[in-house]
Order: sequence, then C-alpha cells, then structure tokens
Amino acid sequence: MNMNEQDSIKLIFLGDITGRQGRTAVKSYIASLKKKPDFVIVNIENASHGFGLTKKNYDDLSSSGIDCFTSGNHIWDKKDIYEYIDEANNLIRPINYPKGTKGRGSQIFEVKGQKLAVINVLGRVFMPPIDSPWQVVIDEINKLKEAGTEHIIIDFHAEATAEKICFSKYLANTYNTEDNALIKCFFGTHTHVLTADEKIYNGMAYITDAGFCGAVDSVIGMEFETSLRRLSTSLPERYEISESPIAQINGVEVLIDRTKSTQIKRINVTVNNENNERGNYEESE
Repeated sequence: MNMNEQDSIKLIFLGDITGRQGRTAVKSYIASLKKKPDFVIVNIENASHGFGLTKKNYDDLSSSGIDCFTSGNHIWDKKDIYEYIDEANNLIRPINYPKGTKGRGSQIFEVKGQKLAVINVLGRVFMPPIDSPWQVVIDEINKLKEAGTEHIIIDFHAEATAEKICFSKYLANTYNTEDNALIKCFFGTHTHVLTADEKIYNGMAYITDAGFCGAVDSVIGMEFETSLRRLSTSLPERYEISESPIAQINGVEVLIDRTKSTQIKRINVTVNNENNERGNYEESE
C-alpha cells in the first residue's frame, strides 16, 4: 500500500433514515460490509416514526458504526431532542437556525490523523422560514479553514434541485480547484429520491439527493393509502410509516485523498428486514 492509499479516506453517506424499517436496514447494512469505511454519515431527521429522533433511537443507532448524524427541518419533532442534543457530539442540526438555537451546525472529527468537518445546512426554497445559509456557511467554512480543517463535508437539506446545484457550485468555485479542494463533498437530502447525477466537480463529490433508507413498498417511506388520501383529497391526513419488510438503502460511497475527492458511487441496496438478507446491489460506474 502506497502513502496515498494509506492517507485516503473511504466515506459512506446514507440518505434520510425513515422509521423503524430504515433503522433496522441501516444497522444490518453497516454490519454486513466486508470492509468497513473510514467514516459513516447518516441523515436521521426522519428516524423515529418518520418525524424527528428520540433519545432511544439515537443511542441505538450510535452503537451501530455511524460516526456522524446529520438532520434537517424535522429534527425538532420529538421533544426530547432538546434534552440531549447539546451533549450529542456526533449529531448536528442545520447551521442556519438563529443564533442561540440548541445543538451545533458543524463538527470536526479526526479521521486517519486528518481533520474532517461536517456542516449541516437547510435550504429556503419551498421550505419553512429559516435564516439565509449563504453568509452563515461562508463564515463557518472560513472558521474551519483557520482551525486547520483539511476536508469539509456538507449535507444540504433542501427541496429545490436548483438551490442545491447553485449552492454547491458556488462553494466549489470559491474554495476548490481540481487539484486542491477544501469542500470535498456536497450531498443533497430531503426529497428521499436518489438522483443519478453524481459527479466530481472541482475536486468535490456531488449528488443532488442521496435518497432515503426505508420501506421499498411506500411513498418515500410512508404508507401508500394514507398518502393517497392526503394527496387526492387535499384534506388533512396523518402520515403513517410503511411496515413493509423490504427496505432500501440509498446513499453514496466516496473516496477522498489529501487534496480532493477522487471517486463517487451511488449506493442502492435492498435489505429484507425479516431475515437480514441482502438483495440487489446497484451502483454507478
């Protein structure tokens, strides 16, 4: 193994865990990996019955090999989050909530002797009102750069594809060149649909949406019948998590060296939660 291979970081990012079926499948998937990645990030804003994250589920997932948890607009849906988020050093919430909001919007980790920071950001197009991310994120990146951070990973939790693409290009053009990238990865989340536009741009691994981890037989993790009634009648209807045993795992695998990301592959795996059997495994070339 040469020095570059020793220094390189294999990172896995998984899209929004949705409900019990998503939690079970993710734990099974990570445990089944023959070669463990150097760093695992998972978005968990929908992990507890589709809305928010309970302390019980956070503790359970923390013991499964996940290094960092990102979130989004649903992170506050389970009220016990206020009791433990300040002490949960590997759990981050969107950085562009107002100053004084509990929790943290970024965190630095040491991976193979290198400083790797994760920033969580919330978009504003077709989303609940939130502070503008532009200057907030720039200020945080500059602060992390001054602290000697070598790699910055961003989870941009947003609805509009144009907002994700524009923000990612702005950051890559501002901080990266093809041979020297500070922003190593920019992953979109929130829509629960894995997009097919993964690429390396100016040394930054990018995908518009990393999809979700939850029941295959569902509407982005929710039961079809309740979703149908809500969407066809426009009347209030409580969403219910699908209990279908076949779950999908969506995300990306990225290889990072000291100066840039060198490879990104889509992850699309099915897991049978009744017998822990892996199903089809598909990834981009």
